[in-house]
Amino acid sequence: MSLLAALLLLGGLSLRPTTEAAVVFDPRPHLWAEADWQLEPWTNLTLTCQARLWTQDFQLFKDGVAQEPVHLGSPTNEHRFPLGALTSDTQGLYRCRSGMDSGWTVLGNLVEVTGAESLPPPLISTEPVSWITPGLNTMLRCQGGLRGVTFLLRREGDDKFLEVAEAPKDVEVTFPVHGAGNYSCSYRTHAAGHPSQPSATVTIEELAPLPAPQPRPPPPTLHLEHSSAGVLRPGASPTLECVAPLAGVDFQLRRGDQELPVLRSSTNPDRLSFHLNALAPGDGGLYTCRYRLSNARSAWSPDSAPVELLLSNETLPAPELLADPATPSPAAGARVELLCRAPRAGLRFALVREDAGGRRALEVLSPEGTEAKFELRDVSVADSANYSCVYTDPAPPFAGSAPSAPLELRVRGPPPRPQLRALWSGAVTPGRDATLRCAGQVPRVTFELLRAGDTVASTAWADGRSADLVLTYVGPQHAGNYSCRYRAWWPNSFVSELSDLVELRVAGS
Repeated sequence: MSLLAALLLLGGLSLRPTTEAAVVFDPRPHLWAEADWQLEPWTNLTLTCQARLWTQDFQLFKDGVAQEPVHLGSPTNEHRFPLGALTSDTQGLYRCRSGMDSGWTVLGNLVEVTGAESLPPPLISTEPVSWITPGLNTMLRCQGGLRGVTFLLRREGDDKFLEVAEAPKDVEVTFPVHGAGNYSCSYRTHAAGHPSQPSATVTIEELAPLPAPQPRPPPPTLHLEHSSAGVLRPGASPTLECVAPLAGVDFQLRRGDQELPVLRSSTNPDRLSFHLNALAPGDGGLYTCRYRLSNARSAWSPDSAPVELLLSNETLPAPELLADPATPSPAAGARVELLCRAPRAGLRFALVREDAGGRRALEVLSPEGTEAKFELRDVSVADSANYSCVYTDPAPPFAGSAPSAPLELRVRGPPPRPQLRALWSGAVTPGRDATLRCAGQVPRVTFELLRAGDTVASTAWADGRSADLVLTYVGPQHAGNYSCRYRAWWPNSFVSELSDLVELRVAGS
């Protein structure tokens, strides 16, 4: 049996927005494979590392291990690493980096060179979204690792390839999508060659009318400083941000059925900030946003989930806020009920948290009686703060109360210990990524992965209660035991205990 060079580009995918965003320079080099003869590409193979800037320094990595760096006599933007005829010594997972200033760039994309009877699958991705609707050009991007192949697109249920596209000078192509279905792609090195294994399957949906006379895209999201509601004084000028699932769209801010023509700004093509100015008492209520493709014939999306603004002029008597159990220091994991009592019924209540990060509304309720019940479950040190409540009258003249006297909660004990688990089984293949999931019970924290007491990976501030921590391009040097923790810097500074250990084993080491 012939030894076949199987090549697969695994990294470096990015979605390209339909409108131009701010240009950010990406220094990562691009790696691909080339063959002298496409009929038998395994007989003489070369890896080309292309730098973003001219440099004299290049370095190839194989199976997570650095190879000898190359220093050239004069600057260039690419260097070729000849592998020759494929052998067991040249099979593996490759990446490269290039010189930059006085150091190196980060590693570029991944190219796999393996011996197999058939070419392994390429990658497939959708852009900008995984649905079709009139006026939107949805594309499928098929990406391999061998330059100069022919890509084949197939839709589930069709006997023949839907489209065929050559890439004589590239390692990827894009296919336009005109119908819903399950799609995959493959490639071949020459017309008489067998196609590679198919890529993973992606599903393209056609948006159904709901209930508009034409398809409507998914709703956007609307935010007010990471809060679902806000308690403001009349005259305040808050900013609401609307985020769509794709770029290059028209936005609207709405209150009820009315569009609000307010000042707007944007730093990214998939979102828009609406700047409300000098709100009057009657300007409170539920705000939503929607979007449509930049085409007057396109349907508007459904409205976002609402953001509620409560405007309180603080002319009504302050409510009373009580805690059940009535202790300022509840035990970690306890359930605490906060009761807000007002002089009469028919009011709108908001629970407000105040700490070093400022004041924000946690929840808004409209009870039938004179008392609103707010619940804090599984409290931890992260819930330590001063709490108050306010109420507003939803009827004219839209008066609001002063805040209740603050109620201080200081939760005893450390934050809950996180759990760490590996998202793989067995030993990790050298050159692959290893992902570990750290799960806690506290939102809005930073997660850290540790080995022998040192932090080896971390996440940015995470709104959720878990995070995936990735060790990229694993080599023998990554073998060992790992743990995780989470921490918060504000409004309350704390750090959790370490999770139990998870062992990472690297195949062949």
